[in-house]
Amino acid sequence: MIWLSWRQFRAQALTGAVALILLASFLVVLGHQIRDGDHSGAELRDRFQSQVYLLDAVLLLTPALIGLFWGAPLVARELETGTHRLAWNQSVTRRRWLSVKLLLTGLAALVAVALVSALLTWAASPLDRVADERFTTIFFGTRNLAPVAYGIFALVLGVVTGLLIRRTVPAMALTALVFVVTQALMPNLLRPNLVPPVRGSAPITAEVVRNLSFLGSQPVISGLKMPGAWVLDTSELRTADGARVSQEAYGNCVSGSFDAVAECLGALKLHVDVEYQPADRYWTFQWLESGLYLGLTLLLAVFGLWRIRRSGQ
Repeated sequence: MIWLSWRQFRAQALTGAVALILLASFLVVLGHQIRDGDHSGAELRDRFQSQVYLLDAVLLLTPALIGLFWGAPLVARELETGTHRLAWNQSVTRRRWLSVKLLLTGLAALVAVALVSALLTWAASPLDRVADERFTTIFFGTRNLAPVAYGIFALVLGVVTGLLIRRTVPAMALTALVFVVTQALMPNLLRPNLVPPVRGSAPITAEVVRNLSFLGSQPVISGLKMPGAWVLDTSELRTADGARVSQEAYGNCVSGSFDAVAECLGALKLHVDVEYQPADRYWTFQWLESGLYLGLTLLLAVFGLWRIRRSGQ
């Protein structure tokens, strides 16, 4: 059964292996180029940011491609053409038939995505330390554990979708739709609530206004240093008693030189309320999200093994 499953899967596996070797080779070369020489943060961004973004896009697409081209056709094509009857009419049970297919392709997906994720994490680490934005959707979803969980989930989603629909092309289309919706919901609705956020208050001093750190992309706010943190929400400017700053008070400060504006706003003793996830929770979120995806994968696999026993010829 294992040999038969391999023969049926070998075309996709060999194609994936060639792509994997090429991508891994490029990542190794890129990683050494990033580390050669004493580059400043600005130089790293100028020279390598576009290449890393391209690789991020490739890794974001990889789980979806695995679900489409490895998962969805795996069972749907056999059910569509009727070749499954040969195996089902032998001594092989339906559950064993499906289990072998899931284990074989699942292992291939795990190795492929884990290798690419590990190499990209290693290659881009000097640039990632400069950006210090590990919680962003792109960086979080293309580093360390999360991509591996995405890949296995997409594969099993494709297999079960093909089992239910029994047609290859519609199964591929539905797999893509469900996976994209899941990937959109996770960072926007589910991930922020995996762990209750920390709440704090950040005073707006003259120094902050001069540096504009509370307006920049880097989550560093006066009085509340949060390098690498995930800022979920910030309030409007508020006075010491928590009231919103009046238009008149604010308007009196926004004329004159920039230093004068900074001094005026600093003298008002303003602050913003902040909700954020600290940088040291990064691995907690990686494990929680990966566990959530693997839990969904297990449920899909169990459902598929249950469903195949009730599937007609």
